Amino acid sequence: MKTLTLTAVLLLTGCAAVGPNFQAPTADLPSAYIGGTTRSDANAAETPWWRAYHDARLTQYIETGLSQNLSVQLAQEEIVQARAALRQTGINAAVSDTNSLSRGQSGGTGQSSHLMTNNTLSAGLVLDLFGGLRRERESAAAGVAAAQANLQVVRLQWLASMIAAYANARYYQQAAALTRLSIHARAQTLTVTQNQYKAGGATTYEVDQGRAALETARGDLPQYVALYKSNTYAIAKLLNRPAAPILAEMNRHPHQLHAPGKVSSGVPADLLRNRPDIRYQQALLHEAVAKIGVDDAAMLPSLSLSGTVTDKAGVSSWFFGPQISLPLLTHGLLSAQRDAQISAAKQAELSWRSTVTNAVSDVQVGLSNLHQYKIRAAALENSASSYSSALAQERQNYQSGAITLVDLLTVDLDATTAQINAASAVNDLALEWATLQIATGAGAQVVGSNPIPASQLTAVQSSRKASSKVSK
Repeated sequence: MKTLTLTAVLLLTGCAAVGPNFQAPTADLPSAYIGGTTRSDANAAETPWWRAYHDARLTQYIETGLSQNLSVQLAQEEIVQARAALRQTGINAAVSDTNSLSRGQSGGTGQSSHLMTNNTLSAGLVLDLFGGLRRERESAAAGVAAAQANLQVVRLQWLASMIAAYANARYYQQAAALTRLSIHARAQTLTVTQNQYKAGGATTYEVDQGRAALETARGDLPQYVALYKSNTYAIAKLLNRPAAPILAEMNRHPHQLHAPGKVSSGVPADLLRNRPDIRYQQALLHEAVAKIGVDDAAMLPSLSLSGTVTDKAGVSSWFFGPQISLPLLTHGLLSAQRDAQISAAKQAELSWRSTVTNAVSDVQVGLSNLHQYKIRAAALENSASSYSSALAQERQNYQSGAITLVDLLTVDLDATTAQINAASAVNDLALEWATLQIATGAGAQVVGSNPIPASQLTAVQSSRKASSKVSK
């Protein structure tokens, strides 16, 4: 049998690693979205798009909450764990050592006893002949990339939850304000009707109608308040903060969230860079492909250099030399494991392609919805404005006796419903704008570290309060 020289060992360890080399997958994507722009937006992931709402309170919540939310912190710890797993590969996985120390006594009955000390030091180095260790390290590095992409997925999920909770809280706050205005107006109407009844100009039936309309409005109010508070409490949970201060902050400057006018969809090819869930699936695919090489190497002979130094009762001995392992009896098991890993890699590629398809669909649906929601919001706002004008005229007509109470209450109910429907449409549009941004992967790489100063927050919110008062 020929001796394996050190030069030959070094040549073998420098060979290309077994298993397939990973290549980033490609997808056949359309050049543009229907109704979208044809301009690329490759840096969307670095854009703090929520600032376009011009809502300082929302911006403050997002840019402080992105770092203190528990889900984000959990994802960050997963990156730490993945990096630690990476450090366990390569040379750290190839080298091993043990040191054992034992003591005992020798000598039988009637004989003098002697203290015996045994000290054994062993060390080994696995030579990466076929690149199995390199593939293992490559797989672990892909695991780090997957953890980093997953952190960005969690951030976008958190952003979606925060904006939904904030927008809905502001909508229900607006609905409650509109209902309070209706309660006030109906109370005045009831007072007028009661005075007319005392003067003989109205019937008890009309008084009961007015009172019923007032109580109906009063009954609608608690549900809006409850939904406003529940969404505000959801904001507190997302911020990992007590609910009472958040509720006090939200109460101070009520205003509804409005969708920005600017819409940037980018092109479908941008998704491969900006969508973290696509990059997450690609990292998992890379990890799975690298593991095929690990399984390939496990089916081949392995060579290790090991040595042992022993000190037994003052007598030293040592051993050093190569050891070759041949996986003969386990070949069937290892082959099955490799086939299973090949299937896992194919499944990972299919998951990547499915994620890409879903991402393109998300943006396309978001663009279509945003266009239709704009039309809907504009129409319902015009409707609410017309009803408000009609209601003001009908109140004057009722006080002058030109119309009946039934006519007034009908217009009153229609006007209140129209105003709340318009507020709901405005909220849907604001949410859909955020949905489109998240669908493009915008903001995924932004880390909230620069919250708006309190002085600027107060100034912006005060100007919003002045411009968003509900007209009576």
